[in-house]
Amino acid sequence: MIDSPLNKSLRDQHAGLREGSLSAMALAEASLAAYHLRGQHDNAYMTWNGEAALAAARATDAVLAHGGDAGSLMGIPVSIKDIFAVPGLPTYAGSSRRLPKSWERAGPMVAALLEQLPSVMGKTHSVEFAFGGLGTNAHWGAPRNPWDITCHRTPGGSSSGAGVSLVGGTASLALGTDTAGSVRIPAAMTGVAGLKTTEGRWPKDQIVPLSTTLDSPGLLARRVDDLAFAFDALDAPLGRHSQRVPPCPELSDLTFGVPERYFWEDCSPGIAETVRQAIARLEAAGARLVPLDLPGTDEAYALFQQGGLAAAELAAFLRTELPGMIEVLDPNVAARVRAADDMPAWEYVRRRSVIQRLCAEASAAVAGVDAMLTPTVAITPPTLESLEPEGAYPKANMLALRNTVIGNFMGLCGLTMPVGRDAVGMPVGLQVLAGPWQDARLLAIGQSIEQCLGSGIDILGGPPSP
Repeated sequence: MIDSPLNKSLRDQHAGLREGSLSAMALAEASLAAYHLRGQHDNAYMTWNGEAALAAARATDAVLAHGGDAGSLMGIPVSIKDIFAVPGLPTYAGSSRRLPKSWERAGPMVAALLEQLPSVMGKTHSVEFAFGGLGTNAHWGAPRNPWDITCHRTPGGSSSGAGVSLVGGTASLALGTDTAGSVRIPAAMTGVAGLKTTEGRWPKDQIVPLSTTLDSPGLLARRVDDLAFAFDALDAPLGRHSQRVPPCPELSDLTFGVPERYFWEDCSPGIAETVRQAIARLEAAGARLVPLDLPGTDEAYALFQQGGLAAAELAAFLRTELPGMIEVLDPNVAARVRAADDMPAWEYVRRRSVIQRLCAEASAAVAGVDAMLTPTVAITPPTLESLEPEGAYPKANMLALRNTVIGNFMGLCGLTMPVGRDAVGMPVGLQVLAGPWQDARLLAIGQSIEQCLGSGIDILGGPPSP
């Protein structure tokens, strides 16, 4: 894995493919080698597509050799969360049964990706119907967090295989979705970078819905700079307000809001300390820090603990589209779906209204800063064993989602990047939040932070071998 070409930045992979110093075949072969080395151990993939990807890479090299260029992601090994419909690959959405064939027709996001001729290495595991933040799955098992070879720790969810595919060396870019943190949590827990786009920026057609109100597609990669490169490749065909990532600002030109409460409470040992050290380094490099507590964070979290919108909206989707699935759901998912049956219509409308108000208040609050800085996830990735006692899973799941859900309930775009390790040696993420539709500038800010602190590979090194 250390010498894998997938460790190169996406910009270097892109340049190497066109200069002839790198081939799509070499990238795909390195992915296959990594899969055979640790694929069964890591369990990142629901559906592995390695041999087909190798054949596609051979064809891609032929196009490149004749001067063809389908786009920036051409020849790049990509993993796709098994909640996106992908032609030729089954969709389970983390459930026990294969979804109807209609869920194998590409939507706009997958189509925009496939048009650029990447090497699709496979579909990664998801929490069932994306309804969970830890990454567990009663049907297919949880991917293993690569940073602990002794204990089976959760990889974060619901995009549970996405970060693992990157750290395990089988993909250079991963597609995920984020409803309450489902891109940022697995990115933080596995030591990679993750982007939650502003809800509504990228279309959600042919992505199995959890919450039609809050779902947003997102990206995971080894570096923030890789996210910026991929964002530029996809935002033009997808974005409602298409923008390219601007040049990185100087840290001395940036003002960061740092909350004094909520996000720091009940953190596992080493998490708050590591994030505060990273923020102090940014201040020493010239960034201005100001206290900023978002209005309504406690109200937002209380609403989330009551089920938010996701339980009702998933229940509506299942009962109208996949009624046979309800009786075979993971018990952790089924309990929350059935609870939605008791929600009156007026309560659903009230919750929608509360979220609209919270979004407006948050947008106004962050207008005076360039971004907010917080810990991404408050807890170290728990072991599967620790989640077995009654009540342990709901408690850990809620705490894992607590910091990230604020971005969703308040309409912000969000970024996470690794900044160190906690007291037990697991990765720690710094969350960077910005106002709605500020995705491109958020990535530029993230690049500036990364240039100061270093990328995840620089900070964390590689995970231990299984």
